[in-house]
Amino acid sequence: MTVHVKPIRWGILGTGGIAHKFAQGLQWAPGAVLAAVGSRDPSTADAFAREFNVPHAYGSYSELAQSPEVDVIYVSTPHFFHYENSLLCLENGKAVLCEKAFTINAREAQAVIDYARQKGLFVMEAMWTRFLPVAVRLRRMVAEGLLGELHSLAARFTFRADYNPQGRLFNPALGGGALLDVGVYPIAWAAMLFGEPTEIHGIAHLSGQGVDERATMLLGYAGGQTASLFASLTTVSPDRSTLMGSQGYLTLHGRLAHPTRITLSLKNKPDEELDVSFEGNGYQFEALHVMECLRQGKLESEIMSLDETLSIMRTMDQLRQQMGVFYPGETA
Repeated sequence: MTVHVKPIRWGILGTGGIAHKFAQGLQWAPGAVLAAVGSRDPSTADAFAREFNVPHAYGSYSELAQSPEVDVIYVSTPHFFHYENSLLCLENGKAVLCEKAFTINAREAQAVIDYARQKGLFVMEAMWTRFLPVAVRLRRMVAEGLLGELHSLAARFTFRADYNPQGRLFNPALGGGALLDVGVYPIAWAAMLFGEPTEIHGIAHLSGQGVDERATMLLGYAGGQTASLFASLTTVSPDRSTLMGSQGYLTLHGRLAHPTRITLSLKNKPDEELDVSFEGNGYQFEALHVMECLRQGKLESEIMSLDETLSIMRTMDQLRQQMGVFYPGETA
């Protein structure tokens, strides 16, 4: 018996690298229809549409937001523009899946969330790692108590980028810095496991333009857990992270954005290798979740809640304040 699901029509706002990855991921998401793309440059929108066989290409974000061909819009622009781009979509009655970091600070995040709730529209941060098989498996293992009482997470996300003072990674006018670009990943993993931190400490090495090239974070939680986290735009490091508990620990192998293997190490037992690989590029899982929420009439995700998104933004605000990183329009 064939089960038919209601198609959900997607629009993609922006045509950068992550927009391409999301478009590829939609090909692995049954019921997803990539209906439209919007760019500030009509030629870029047309090229994207040709590459992914998208029927509607718009030469402005406003045209995409106003399109009657779209149910939900994936906001893929740099995070400095997420606030205005998300509000544009919401103001035109569209559901929104917005890339991380959700905005550049908690004030902007609160405004987007308040508007969506006021208008009764779905919005979610595109924390794609939360929906990967590895995260689903990890949550189940923790719920089953395999590690005993959770004590600590040691996690990092680093890469080495060529220095470009005008590029989005290093330019404060574009929300540059390691924390918002890749630090959000380990912070979100810790939030998934431990909740909102009650103690926050951060130090960073700043670039000549005042953004954090490297950031070290130590977080403490009400349950007694701790998280030791590191993010960098200029460092080569091992691609593994460790969750430790009273009865054992598990190691996430691979870059923290998409680990594909887990080693479970329990007291007095041999290590167990767990394969959590999957077909596709992984972006389909968050899309499938959003579509299921929309079909059920939900306005928020229970797995990546808006309250948690706001909590993560508050954490990063406090870290940046301690690090001395401020963006245009913010005050020290």
